[in-house]
Amino acid sequence: MTTRFFLTTAMALGLGHAALAAPTDYPLVIDNCGHTVTIAARPDNVVSIGQSTTEILYALGQADRMAGTALWFNAVLPAYATDDAAVERVIDNMPSFEAVVNKRPGFVPTMFEWMIGEQGAVGTRPQFADLGIPAYVMPTDCHGKDNTVGADGTRLAPFDIATLWDSIDQIAQVMDAQDAGRALIADLKTRETAVVARARAMDLRDASAAVWFSSADLGMGPYMAGGMGIPAWMLDRLGLRNVVTSDEEWPTVGWETIARADPSVLVIARMDRRRFPADDVEAKLRFLKSDPVTSRMTAVRQDRIVVLDAEAMHPGIRMIDGLEALAAGMDGLSE
Repeated sequence: MTTRFFLTTAMALGLGHAALAAPTDYPLVIDNCGHTVTIAARPDNVVSIGQSTTEILYALGQADRMAGTALWFNAVLPAYATDDAAVERVIDNMPSFEAVVNKRPGFVPTMFEWMIGEQGAVGTRPQFADLGIPAYVMPTDCHGKDNTVGADGTRLAPFDIATLWDSIDQIAQVMDAQDAGRALIADLKTRETAVVARARAMDLRDASAAVWFSSADLGMGPYMAGGMGIPAWMLDRLGLRNVVTSDEEWPTVGWETIARADPSVLVIARMDRRRFPADDVEAKLRFLKSDPVTSRMTAVRQDRIVVLDAEAMHPGIRMIDGLEALAAGMDGLSE
């Protein structure tokens, strides 16, 4: 049903039968984050490590070729609940190498290079290659980024949305679902254009924001969105200035520093994961309203707190959902 929806969208956008892409010519060779990945045939038993890659695969209509998923931050999008119920959840968090390879996967895509990289938490590329399993990292997490510096990597250049379109396009090619991929990208671009126009029409004057993902402990400095990552891209597209300028993806920043910057809007992540106490959005809200430093911030006093799904802050189709929710939260800032 998902594939039919996007193919219908494609035809509505003028991508009719005459413009349909040619089938994938296997073996398919992809330059992926500086590594050559060869896909011998259309993959079966795909194991997706990361909610972003999983929901892209669902959006492309590939659930029937998936053997497992892992690394979830939020509940699956309602549109893909039926697909998700039919695919095994290997684990909610980080899977082991053995748990992945035991599925005999023909393709293992991930949203984070620290999952499959030089020091992959799940496994390294050579480990997968030795078993003849092609592993793939979404370009969103490696282009213009050094993942060997900082806990979550450091951006060498601002996040570029083109890397998301590349990720969707390449995954679509791997799965021989190019037309669904093109339609998905077109739909997301249309929504992005509309929400950016809406936000820019507010004509805000030096409105600012800070984005709080989580904290190892509520009494410690929070993990805030850096100045060149995905949340920073979202803020910039909507005309908001990120008060955190670090190049790290999610640097630890003291609340005193955030309070001095006094952002117009405070964005906080909601997630189902429970790795840290501050993963709980209600714990975040209680802290903000009770702490002597944070409770004096303008955004807290005036209840300018926007709650976004954590996955909307990651490189995937939910980024546009995040843009739309954030734009809705900006209403009234110009008053």
